Amino acid sequence: MGPDIKLAYFSSFEVFLQFIVAVYISIYQPPFLIWLFLTYAISGTLNHSLGCAIHEVGHNLVFGHKYGKANRLYSIFINLPMGLPIAISYRKYHQTHHRWLGHENGDADMPLNLEVKLFTHPISRFIWIIIHPLFYAFRPFIKHPLPLTLWEITNFLIQITFDIIVWYYFGIWTLCYFIIGTLLGLGLHPLTGHFISEHYLFIDQQATHSYYGIANYLMYNLGYHVEHHDFPYIAYTKLPKLKEIASEYYDHLPYHTSLCKDTGASPCASLVWNQCFLTPLDELSMSTNPIKVPDIRFSSS
Repeated sequence: MGPDIKLAYFSSFEVFLQFIVAVYISIYQPPFLIWLFLTYAISGTLNHSLGCAIHEVGHNLVFGHKYGKANRLYSIFINLPMGLPIAISYRKYHQTHHRWLGHENGDADMPLNLEVKLFTHPISRFIWIIIHPLFYAFRPFIKHPLPLTLWEITNFLIQITFDIIVWYYFGIWTLCYFIIGTLLGLGLHPLTGHFISEHYLFIDQQATHSYYGIANYLMYNLGYHVEHHDFPYIAYTKLPKLKEIASEYYDHLPYHTSLCKDTGASPCASLVWNQCFLTPLDELSMSTNPIKVPDIRFSSS
């Protein structure tokens, strides 16, 4: 149980790498195709990874529950290269995801009925993956809007100030490297597979599934999703050990071994691109547990 400060070291290094590439783009102004490659491969990957780090910080798993303010400030810091102010709002609405996992009216990570009805064809589903960041951002405000907080305003003001500074001193293409990298990294990107593996139904009625694969190194073990929901205050570095210790509770569950292809290693292994294009979206997404979500209040911790 408890936090692990190592996340701060790794995620700060990712922020540093993003700043290094941003300076390179500002100084050398590479051709568009090289800029696009850097934006997708580096910014997309690192910003997705930083989003996973923000998830971990949202559980106070860097500095501990006694230092809620420090956790919030640190999440705002690692949010900077993403270009969009998401850290504090994500922290707030992620609590509803944990409370109402698998319930379509309360779990904001599950798709809207509009998504289920619109994106049923392979081509439209391909578009759905591309614009997934937009749905992911606005679902909470549609499903269960909560009052705006001072911390969210702080996150917004700091992020906008940072973006203006980047635009003024380093140029619009550097700012776009950050923002478009985030949109690409959370959209048509291999790491996006974890959104599907975690929150969509497949061969059973299990509300979520885990992913065990190499991408967990970039995602701060976010793939250990069943384990994380069972023990949300265990740091990411300890989740593999948890699975090992409690193997009798996890080894029999369906899981994913790839975010991109069918490996045949598990009944659930054929996930992301295969299942997304071959299985009707309603079969992947609809919960069997619709509920009326009550009014929810949050502590300041």
